[in-house]
Amino acid sequence: MQQLGILLANFRFLDLLDIAAVAVIVYRFLYIVQGTRAYQMLFGIMALALVWWSSQYYELYALSWILQNFFDYLFIILIVLFQDQIRSALVSITTTRLIGRGGRSKFDQQIEEVVAAASALSRERTGALIVFEKNQGLLNYASSGTRLDARIHSDILYSIFQPKSPLHDGAIIIYNGLIQAAGCFLPLSKNVEIDRHYGTRHRAALGITEISDAVVVTVSEETGRINICYNGVFHFMENEELLRKYLRKFLLEIDRVGLDPVAGRAS
Repeated sequence: MQQLGILLANFRFLDLLDIAAVAVIVYRFLYIVQGTRAYQMLFGIMALALVWWSSQYYELYALSWILQNFFDYLFIILIVLFQDQIRSALVSITTTRLIGRGGRSKFDQQIEEVVAAASALSRERTGALIVFEKNQGLLNYASSGTRLDARIHSDILYSIFQPKSPLHDGAIIIYNGLIQAAGCFLPLSKNVEIDRHYGTRHRAALGITEISDAVVVTVSEETGRINICYNGVFHFMENEELLRKYLRKFLLEIDRVGLDPVAGRAS
């Protein structure tokens, strides 16, 4: 109790601010890596820390020396292991707060390519599943497909979803301004109350948006209808302009006049 009293007596407001800042950084980092391979790496590092403590406790000098040198460079190792997640966090901050019109203009070009491809696929009633990764990482699902890291272009998107394409039966994941991977497998929705007429493509769109903050564009091969799925809810896009506005709303997180929710049936 005496030590606690001394600690509280010397506790400053700046100390509280310091703790709060570290807590926000740690929380934000865990939020970004949740559901990704990086999350599994964290458990691996924690396991190594436990082994290091055990080696010191039981005086295993050789093992302790190796792990000691490993943890001496832990900060650099973390930057190398989690460079994608760190880049994602920095990009999300600059695009939503600092870049302004320049960042939005670049994002608008990506949206225009997706709108053009989705419209062409809709007219031909060719199914499509396009996922925009936001803050929560989707590396686990991107790894299930074919890595592309290609610039976003409507012709590439269109060709991938052609029935004779080897990558058409799966999802495209867009990350950091690139088509990260194609032919990806997504988790299906476990909601037993969704309509039975939903096919696998739309159940996958629901599934990924139920466990992440991704924005998904779907094109039905039966009807050609275009939908956006976000936060586990489908929004039917009646035309290209509505698709363009909703993508900007959900991806840039801006509110626009006249954008009321249009929850539609994704048949």
